[in-house]
Amino acid sequence: MINEKELLEKAMKPAKDAMKLHPFFKGKIETFPKCVIRDFDDFAIWYTPGVAEPCKDIAKNPEKVYEYTNKGNLVGVITDGSRVLGLGNIGPEAGYPVMEGKALLFKYLGGVDVFPICLGTQDPDEFIVAVKWLQPSFGGINLEDIAMPKCFRILNTLRRECTIPVWHDDQQGTAAVTVAGLVNALKIVNKKIDKIKVSMIGAGASNICIARLMIEAGVEPGHIYMTDSKGLLHKGRAELKEKFIEKWHMCEISNEEQRTGGIAEAMENTDACVALSTPGPGVIKKEWVSKMSKDAIVFACANPIPEIWPWEAKDAGARIVATGRSDFPNQVNNSLGFPGIFRGALDVRASTITDQMCLAASYELARCAQDKGLREDYLIPTMDDWEVYPREAVAVGMQAIKEKVAGIQMSKEQLYEVASNVIRRARETTKLLMREKVIPAPPK
Repeated sequence: MINEKELLEKAMKPAKDAMKLHPFFKGKIETFPKCVIRDFDDFAIWYTPGVAEPCKDIAKNPEKVYEYTNKGNLVGVITDGSRVLGLGNIGPEAGYPVMEGKALLFKYLGGVDVFPICLGTQDPDEFIVAVKWLQPSFGGINLEDIAMPKCFRILNTLRRECTIPVWHDDQQGTAAVTVAGLVNALKIVNKKIDKIKVSMIGAGASNICIARLMIEAGVEPGHIYMTDSKGLLHKGRAELKEKFIEKWHMCEISNEEQRTGGIAEAMENTDACVALSTPGPGVIKKEWVSKMSKDAIVFACANPIPEIWPWEAKDAGARIVATGRSDFPNQVNNSLGFPGIFRGALDVRASTITDQMCLAASYELARCAQDKGLREDYLIPTMDDWEVYPREAVAVGMQAIKEKVAGIQMSKEQLYEVASNVIRRARETTKLLMREKVIPAPPK
């Protein structure tokens, strides 16, 4: 018997704890030395006068910056706060806790060092210029929480004009993990990816990119039924032509039946529903789930509250249910993607992160769960399956080498050793600091 009160209390607990622990720790990350400081004479090596020698060598050979500095392991997580975690346009300062959280996950899960950067502009042209100015400081750029449609232009422009990898995690990261989850869900229900129909609730940056990667993975474009706030996308939605180019493209290639209506009509007789829309509950109704095909798959991934509670979707007949939350089974969350994907891109010094690199990560992430044994409540790995991240890094790095966008050539074995060592060091350092109480225990 489902005790909805207990489930709701459990679902609300992370928010209550966050309000206690954020002010206690006053942030989640800090900078810390990685070199020896045996005595104060060492500062003559790390700073003046010794530091002048590597500076001069870099001036002659710019690529030496990767040998003498941490640039190759440093990523800028950059936002304008215009679309934060389903909270909307709350501004750069209010988005800062999310950027710090992202930095924490990057470090602990992928061994990647990160600076959160919250820009005081929401003008896309100013944003683009700011990121290009920051290139010399970083090995890669992770764009975060930027409203559409400008997020598409920002990403496409920066990918085209920057010499380091730039990606938008809300697009590519979410897509990589969602496709991994879908691949394994289809294995469990014994359906072929090129035969299924998929309803997609929400036509934001995440779902647009998920659709693109699903098509790369084999989903027929015409078998996708996507809704935005005004209803189903179809060829009659001519108002989208000019301002929402990406949505209009979906109007042209999806919805082969030219269905009209809203979420209910989109979901009817579909095999899978991928929802990244308005936080719920109640955005997706039980009766709509009940009209999906047999052995239905429901990914309700809005944050912080899914479009429908998992127990409601199950009660309505869904066989497999996933959310974006870590406190429910089957978390389909980009935290399973970006740390390993960036680890691989950085380790081979990739100039970009392509869709095929993301798809390679998707398939490897799916295989990681398959190796442990798929279940209806174990669709993809969890964040504590640490070996997932070096395996993803290897898949991404090898694909980058295959596509000739890598600056360094390595074997699979070499890539795995590099990635696993860096990730293991990050985790063990954190545990050491906690054990020695350098990181204090939180209040009870």
